[in-house]
Amino acid sequence: MNDSMNDMPLENPHHRITSLADQCVQCGLCLPVCPTYALDGNEAESPRGRIAIAAALARGQVSPDAELREPLDHCLGCLSCERVCPAGVKYEALLVETRALLGPAPERPTALLEMVKRPRLNRWPQRLARWTGARQWLRRALPPAWREALVLAPGAHDATQRANGKLEQSHRAPPLPSRGRRKAGTVALFPGCAASIYDADAERAAETLLAAAGYQVVRLPAFCCGALDLHDGATRAAETAAAHVRQAWAKAEADHLITITPGCLSTLRKALPAVPVDDPYRLLAVRVDTLAFQPYPSRLALHVPCTQANVARSDAALMKLLRRIPQLELKRLPAPPYCCGAAGSHVLQFPERAAQLRESVLTHITTLDVQGLLSSNIGCRLHLAAGLEGQASTLPTLHPLTLLAQQWIPS
Repeated sequence: MNDSMNDMPLENPHHRITSLADQCVQCGLCLPVCPTYALDGNEAESPRGRIAIAAALARGQVSPDAELREPLDHCLGCLSCERVCPAGVKYEALLVETRALLGPAPERPTALLEMVKRPRLNRWPQRLARWTGARQWLRRALPPAWREALVLAPGAHDATQRANGKLEQSHRAPPLPSRGRRKAGTVALFPGCAASIYDADAERAAETLLAAAGYQVVRLPAFCCGALDLHDGATRAAETAAAHVRQAWAKAEADHLITITPGCLSTLRKALPAVPVDDPYRLLAVRVDTLAFQPYPSRLALHVPCTQANVARSDAALMKLLRRIPQLELKRLPAPPYCCGAAGSHVLQFPERAAQLRESVLTHITTLDVQGLLSSNIGCRLHLAAGLEGQASTLPTLHPLTLLAQQWIPS
């Protein structure tokens, strides 16, 4: 478990930030894995540069003007730097604390994010995206963040997905295993906000696979965990969401809390520091011998989201599960600094930068001669799907859990 945000000293925010910043030895080993440093070649857009800015802000040596905060707002929070840091700098905690000190960016699309955070309202961008007669007009008339949300909505890619339907067949959810199987423990599934709508198939797949592996699964209500607010500096809203998480967990009477969206993991762990919080892959990998899969003769690209690699650190468990599918050939996309650029609300606040970061990932995909793309994070997958459509590609995208459930052989 990543405890970077759970063990900070109980000082005031300025002291916490300076204490965290002082852990950095300025070695520069974080620079080669930082996507924004690779994009800009600018020290301020690197972890080392941002740590220096945060320390100067906390000590009152500089004023938080727009130019100074811009590199902090650009940070993707991918945490590749934290993973390679030899000094053990808790970069995520530093970033969250500094953004809380500054507050949300002035250009943050607050109204749009309030819609994204509410599952019922989340359906509206999808419906608008399917309204093909007005789609082009809406893209011209809406503000940039709203235009990007419309482009990302799954309904915008329906024609692309129908054109390559092989992976899409997996959206037919398999039946849940019969009750009475020996229990391996009780797992509470956290649906989240956008994922509860756009990744409903993958959540059903997680329930199917976990039940087949012997776990009892209970589903929590669908709501936002607070990740968007926490990482944007909207502290009060994030604290409200954390309290909601704790209330829902208290009623679950479960042994583990899981989410299929790795972008939620760190925030859920912060809200519930004493609870085992993970994605499903490790739990499934432990009991993989109870699962059997039918062959899938195809070559697929595997995109491992930054949060899955650096927070969940479950990529090895995911690979172990996927390799159980006979005749499936996997081509894993390169590691950092190749971040797709989605990064929570980053894709909405900085769509041009997000598109630049995505371009490197798409270039790698086009060189692999694959029949589909797997990715575990809803924001990454929608962002990549929109980029593929922009290149007139009909390559389908899918959550790995959906594929695993499709190929699972009921016993």
